[in-house]
Amino acid sequence: MQRTLSPVNVAGRASLGIRPGDTVRVVQNIVELKKGRGADKKEKTTRNVRTQTFEGLVLAVKHGTEPGAAFTVRATLSGVGVEKVFPLYSPAINSIEIVKRSKVRRAKLYFIREKAAKEVRRQLRGARMLHLKSDETIAAPEPESAVEEAGAPIGESAEPVVEEVADKVAA
Repeated sequence: MQRTLSPVNVAGRASLGIRPGDTVRVVQNIVELKKGRGADKKEKTTRNVRTQTFEGLVLAVKHGTEPGAAFTVRATLSGVGVEKVFPLYSPAINSIEIVKRSKVRRAKLYFIREKAAKEVRRQLRGARMLHLKSDETIAAPEPESAVEEAGAPIGESAEPVVEEVADKVAA
């Protein structure tokens, strides 16, 4: 049997046993390339490497633990469903941690996508019944009459006050 060198701990990743229904935390290296001009006005490329953590539910595992294995992870970030497909033996992945195991009765959990969309629609339908309005349509409450704004006592003639208010608005 031939041994190959790899920057990845192949045996460790294979022994994880990632299954659909698991909640995993994947820490990966993201390489950012930034092009710009330096002080000498020549084109320069700077390379920035950062780590990013993605935690979510495993929807599917494809090809088990063989060299082309991959797993799909779904997370809801800022109210938007995000899915990423990670190659199991990618050198860009620093670590894979299984946070929680759940028992599921399906090999592929793609129905979770529709389930999440239905939940959002249900919440929106409930909000519509409450007659809620967005922030843009809500205006500052205006006084019912100019008399209230001027502060005239009740029972006195309101006509001079209305004229004063009209003069203030015109000015």
